[in-house]
Formats: sequence, C-alpha cells, structure tokens
Amino acid sequence: MATAITHVLTWLRGEQVGEDSDGNVYYQERRIPKGRRRRRWVVYNGPDEASRIPPEWHAWLHYTVDEIPDPNKMTVKPWQQDHLPNLTGTDDAYRPPGHTLEGGRRSAATGDYEPWTPN
Repeated sequence: MATAITHVLTWLRGEQVGEDSDGNVYYQERRIPKGRRRRRWVVYNGPDEASRIPPEWHAWLHYTVDEIPDPNKMTVKPWQQDHLPNLTGTDDAYRPPGHTLEGGRRSAATGDYEPWTPN
C-alpha cells in the first residue's frame, strides 16, 4: 500500500500516464525538471511487490524505453505466457518432489547415480 507521503506527492507532482491489467497505476512528474529527467513511479493495486509489474511497464519505469506502453499496440508471440508475479512464500509456489510440504518423499533413484568415493 502506498504511504500517505506517496499519495501527497502523487497528487502534487504526479501525472497519471497509464494503468496495467492488474490495476497498478503509473505516474511521472508533471514538469520536466531542469538538469535531470522526469521521475517515474507506480502506485500498486494491493501489496507493494515489484515482481507484479509487467515487463513493458518495467522497461518504461527504468528508462529502457521512452514510449508509454500501449496495450492496443502490444504484439503477443504464440510462445509468450501471461505475466506472473513471484509466487515464493505463497501456496502457489513451486515445490519439487520430495519437499517437506509435498509429502517429503522422492521417487526412487533411477540407477544412473554413482556416488563418488575417494581413492
């Protein structure tokens, strides 16, 4: 959640430039400051978690691209998957076979493993 200071600075100096599919709202400074570039920031819709920012907005926030992402101009390749936030620490996190939260038992070794023994 954005702090009160973030809300005040956003109201005073911010210009909304877009919103992503998760409802995160992106801003930049209204005026171009002398001698430096405009600041850019995001106000999250929900908990502050940087991995929830889609790649196109991440590139804009970090000045990799200057154009504000336009969802109508986005070309999705057939091999691309939908953006997912980091799921570590959640019930949806990946747990390999043998993980204690997945029963704690792995399948038997396939017979191709040879332990190292010193001479």
